Formats: sequence, structure tokens, C-alpha cells
Amino acid sequence: MQAGKLYELTIHEAHELLRSRQISSLELTKSVLMRIAEVDGSVRACVTVAEDAALQEAKKVDHYINAGQEISPLAGIPVLIKDVICTRGIRTTCSSKMLENFVPPYDATVVERLKAQRAVILGKTNMDEFAMGSSNEHSAFFPTHNPWDLSRVPGGSSGGSAVAVSTDEALYALGTDTGGSIRQPAGFCSVVGLKPTYGRVSRFGLVAFASSLDQIGPLTKDVTDCALVMNAIAGHDPRDSTSACHPVPDYTRHLVPDIKGLKLGIPREYLVEGTQPEVRAALEKAIDRLRELGADIDWDVSLPHTKYGLAAYNIIAPCEASANLARYDGVKYGYCAGSAGSVIEATERTRQLGFGPEVKRRIMLGTYALSAGYYDAYYLQAQKVRTLMKQEFDRAFEKYDALVTPTSPTVPFKMGDRLDDPMAMYLADVCTLPVNIAGIPAISIPAGFAEDRSPSPGSGPGQGLPIGMQIMGKPFDEGTLLRIAFAYEQATYWHKRRPPI
Repeated sequence: MQAGKLYELTIHEAHELLRSRQISSLELTKSVLMRIAEVDGSVRACVTVAEDAALQEAKKVDHYINAGQEISPLAGIPVLIKDVICTRGIRTTCSSKMLENFVPPYDATVVERLKAQRAVILGKTNMDEFAMGSSNEHSAFFPTHNPWDLSRVPGGSSGGSAVAVSTDEALYALGTDTGGSIRQPAGFCSVVGLKPTYGRVSRFGLVAFASSLDQIGPLTKDVTDCALVMNAIAGHDPRDSTSACHPVPDYTRHLVPDIKGLKLGIPREYLVEGTQPEVRAALEKAIDRLRELGADIDWDVSLPHTKYGLAAYNIIAPCEASANLARYDGVKYGYCAGSAGSVIEATERTRQLGFGPEVKRRIMLGTYALSAGYYDAYYLQAQKVRTLMKQEFDRAFEKYDALVTPTSPTVPFKMGDRLDDPMAMYLADVCTLPVNIAGIPAISIPAGFAEDRSPSPGSGPGQGLPIGMQIMGKPFDEGTLLRIAFAYEQATYWHKRRPPI
């Protein structure tokens, strides 16, 4: 491979080349930084690039390698971090004016664990403000563009991380998933995205959106890389009260191209009205391939409470957001609107000017639902629906090893198409948010492309638009999801395709 194109490597490919000293971490990091300079002006995936710190860390890794020391699978490998995860000494903005100049004095646990592996942190990726959005158009700074068609959205809120991996601006990235915010952009950008079981990965140092739904997870170029990153970031953290004391396996041991005898269910409720024919056709072909690989497929599966998932989510998430964002008052840290006649007036001005329209919308909705007289009617009812949905999944997993659905009912939509219609925007997550409500793991993998019937500037001729397949699993059974995803990936070529940018 040409030295200038080292950015095209996967984690496991780069690791072998580093171990054998065929390349250096400095060469790899410079190649990726060159790629960022080359393409990020078009896609706008990055908010902050910490070039000097990345090059210094790469030099340190090379020193260890040249001294004959064994290195971890992530050592010397460039990574980008979603800008809602705290990084000591590197700006963490949540893509909001409220935190535009905030530099954390500590690292999130996941960042600590990557640094312990001597990963090279390149900087931070763009996102929907405070992780509230499904298109990456709600950043306070600039929207991110889908590299397969620059006129379309990359999905959100981890759109910047998904785009960075898709365009080789990092060998992998971390995102967060509250209602599909890793999986939906992974599907829209044709990369692998894993939302772990709630509690599997520490949330310490994650700026909270909805605390009972948020999870950190990886976005990678292939399933092998996903397993390697999970090995590094999963595990109990005493600083996170929601972190689970559950043994963490070596996920790479599950990477076997054999799924014979596994029972996979296809819930009919996830092929919702409005699912595009191209998406359904791609899913059917993918399921046929899984059957050919030996899986036992059952199309007669029903999760009837799924239809209430969107409504329940849009009560629970805003309520928790309302409570979590109350800390931004212009006093302790973050943006301050300046002097005012009273503390109340100063706080009002800070929040009016510091928060964007989508964040304000969700705060208002959550505050209303939690107010006296409405708590029982809305929030309590939504939590009851949540319990019923979790019980449905538990019953389904008594019979099936995993459930297979589309990641999104549509291909990436045009930028601006849904900005004035919040409910249409929220429907983009209709296939993914039940996973967060139930706290189970799920992975999105590339499963095909749809012909672009309305080509626009930035889309290559005949390139098509990405389609993702979602695989949902039992709590703490990420290994089975990786096994199924790996077997499918080895039997197809979708993950090998790269955008034309």
C-alpha cells in the first residue's frame, strides 16, 4: 500500500503492519491527518483536530515498538471521539454554543481505556447538539454531509463519527447511542456501528442527554475492528453507578464465519408503513444470505408494543434531558449571556442564546411532561410501556438467538427535508429506539445500496445510497451479534465499498 494511503487500513491490518515495523504510527497518523485536510472541508465531520498531540503520541508508540515492546491492538491507531465525550485538554463542545469553549480537566473512562492502549486521539467529531437529532443538521456550528451524496444527511447524532470512518478520516471512532444515534448513521454511511447493552460500557465522562438510554459504542470499518474496540472499552467502572458488574469476554473469539443452527426472528412491526421498497428488498436479500449460511429464519415474529416505542421514547428522553440540562445556568461553567437585572433573567438569557431550537424543544416537552398534574399521565405511562417492551424482548429471546430488522426504514434523506417537521425527523429512528428503551445490544452492518433515483452533486454515477441491517440480541450477548455480523460480512462485499469523495 502506498504510504500516503495508509488511512485506508482497518485497525487489524494496521496493527499487523505496526508490529512487523512495515509502517510507523507516525506515518499512519500523518496519512490520516492528510486525509482530514483533504476531505473534511466537504463533509465537515470534525469539530476539533488535535494534530500536535496526535503526532506526539504516535512518536511515543513508535519508540515503544522500536524498543521491542509488545503493543496492544489499538496502539498507534488514530481514532476520533464524538464531541459529547470528555477529553482532557481537548475541547468538548457537544456541538453547542453552550459549551463552545469548554475544555474538560479529565478524561471519560472510555478515553482513559483507549489511552491505556496507547491509541492516538486525533480530535472530536461533529454531532447534533447535545446528541439531540437524527440528521447531524442540529449542530450549532455546521451540518455534516453524507459522503455518498453530499446533499443528504449522514444520520445522527453520531453523524460526524460515522462520516469520519466512512471517509477514512480515522480508522475508527466512538459515538453515543440514545435512540439509534450510532446505528442509524452507521447504516446511512455504510459502516459498522454497535450499541452495547446498557451498562456494558462506562458512561463516566459522557455529557448526559437521557441517562437511562445513553450508551457509548464503536463505529468501525468492519466487524473485526468492532470486536477489538469493544475489548478495550467494555467493563465495569466504579465511577459509573449504572455500570454493570458483568464479565467481559474476548469478543474476537466470536469472529467465526459459522452461524449454523442459530435461530433468527424477523419482527413484522419493524417493516413499518413507509419502509422504502429498496430497503425491504435489501433486507430480504440479506436474510436469504443468512439462511444460506445456515441460520434458521422465522418471519412470523411479533412485538406488538413496538408501535408505542416512538411515543414512549419521546416522553422519557425529553424528561431526562430536561433534568440533565438544568445545570447549564451560566454560572458554574459554559456559556454566559452576560450581566442582567437578576439571576433569573441572566439564566433565561443564557439558555435562550446558548441552546439551539431542537434542544429547547426537547427541554420544553420534558419539563411539561414532568410538571404537576402531567407526570402520571405521561412519564409514568411511558415507563410502563417501557416495561412491557422489555418483557416482549425477553420472551422473544427465549426462542430466538437474535432479531433482524432494517436499521432505518429509508435511505439517507435530503438535507433540510425534515427540519421543519420534527415528527418526520423522529421517525428516522423508529427501528432503532426500542433497543435503547429495552437496554439490549444491537449492531448495524452494511447490507447493500439503493439506486439513487434523483442523483445530485456529490453522488457518484450509479453509486447508490447505503442501506443498513440491524441485528438485536440478548442483554450482554454482544458476542452473538458480532458472530452473526462477521459471518454475513465475510459472505458479502458491501463493507469493502467506499464513498466516491
